[in-house]
Amino acid sequence: MTSIKTLVAAAVAAGTVLATGAFAQSARDIRGASPYVAVENEPAPKLIVDPPLPEGLAQGVFWAQYRVENLRIAQVFGAGARQVSPRVGHLHINVDDLPWWWADASDNNTVDIAGLSAGQHKVKISLVDTDHNVFPGQEVTLTFTVPGHDKMSHSHGR
Repeated sequence: MTSIKTLVAAAVAAGTVLATGAFAQSARDIRGASPYVAVENEPAPKLIVDPPLPEGLAQGVFWAQYRVENLRIAQVFGAGARQVSPRVGHLHINVDDLPWWWADASDNNTVDIAGLSAGQHKVKISLVDTDHNVFPGQEVTLTFTVPGHDKMSHSHGR
């Protein structure tokens, strides 16, 4: 009976190790290519943006998490930066079709816009190269409604 229990325990342990290994991802899988080696034939960059967090909207704050693939968000701009590999770029953010936008090269994984009035709004997030050109097809527009709220109710963690 003891040897059967030992065999069962060994089988369970082996199964756990195999299952854990099957789901493990490398640093490269999560973070992308190393900046020490040029990437040949880089795949096109991709922007993925989640819907705004309802906790923020209730306070008149737009918080939308994002991630990018095949590009590093960095504070690097201009013609010389086009030669960097792996590729670098940043985000452009536009609110409610206003005639201006701002660049975000912080890579903090969340776009944060405070002070929105109650009502419907639109935020366009564009993934751009170091010369501010939008990568084809890499713009996400989120339309959302901010419920009535007390603008002074959010401390924004400060």
